[in-house]
Amino acid sequence: MPYPAERPRRLRSTAAVRSLVAEHRLAPERLVLPLFVKEGLREPAPVSSMPGVVQHTPSSLVDAVGEAVDAGVGGVMLFGVPAERDAVGSCGTDPDGVLNAALRSVTAAVGDRTVVMADLCLDEFTDHGHCGVLDERGRVDNDATLERYAAMALAQADAGAHLLGLSGMMDGQVGAVRTALEDAGRSDVLLLAYAAKYASAFYGPFRDAVDSALQGDRRTYQQDPANAVEALREVRLDVAEGADVVMVKPALPYLDVLSAVAAEVDVPVWAYQVSGEYAMVEAAAAAGMIDRRAAVLETLLSVHRAGAGAVLTYWAVEAARLLRAG
Repeated sequence: MPYPAERPRRLRSTAAVRSLVAEHRLAPERLVLPLFVKEGLREPAPVSSMPGVVQHTPSSLVDAVGEAVDAGVGGVMLFGVPAERDAVGSCGTDPDGVLNAALRSVTAAVGDRTVVMADLCLDEFTDHGHCGVLDERGRVDNDATLERYAAMALAQADAGAHLLGLSGMMDGQVGAVRTALEDAGRSDVLLLAYAAKYASAFYGPFRDAVDSALQGDRRTYQQDPANAVEALREVRLDVAEGADVVMVKPALPYLDVLSAVAAEVDVPVWAYQVSGEYAMVEAAAAAGMIDRRAAVLETLLSVHRAGAGAVLTYWAVEAARLLRAG
């Protein structure tokens, strides 16, 4: 038989060759670590559905952020779990509320050595668990919610957050928050729009992490998993309203959407590798079904390859250390 005209295997012959010709490469600074801080804890509390993840005390949170900085992680996203909740999520705008107090402590400790991000949403703070305030019929009131988001934005900016993660999926949320910040002279604050956030089954373990009080579901404001073109419309609207970065969430089930979004816009595109994705790998690894470390890095690489410039992942510190170790 004649020899093959082409031999692509030559480019895979050694680790050195593979590294030299790799089309995509993960880096620690492209990873963002989500962290939870819970009011009233005396010591960190494990999240049962997310092995290795905890709800932090204020002091252990600062330690965890320092650990992430030392590992070279690019940023941290903070979520607050209050002791008391009400219908309008008052703790979210309270300067001394659990999340705002944590932001002050963290930014005082790390300064600009990493990007300190705050989740800007009401679901952790409302007694009904929805991402907005409810009207008299029990529906999420979009425009009334925007007023609460604007107040939260100012509180989080005053607390020191470098970037605000608008995760509520309300129409006009980016514009409302951007206007509030500009009017307050805070044009320096970055906005991350969760532009394509789907009503996903993969959020289950996260709700354990924030002690969610959700009643019903969020399908009237989060995106329908059947739709991809709609995601591009959402992204274009958020960019037009002033988003600095846009997000696709979850990551692995929506790699097609992520790729389409990355091709559509000229702002950074990120993805959130959510709690259910994390829990599946951990469960399969614990059962001896997969190589855990290899699976962690492969999933992250797949999200990066699909178009994410940065990935929010609960493995951020571990993955950063593995990458640094080669």
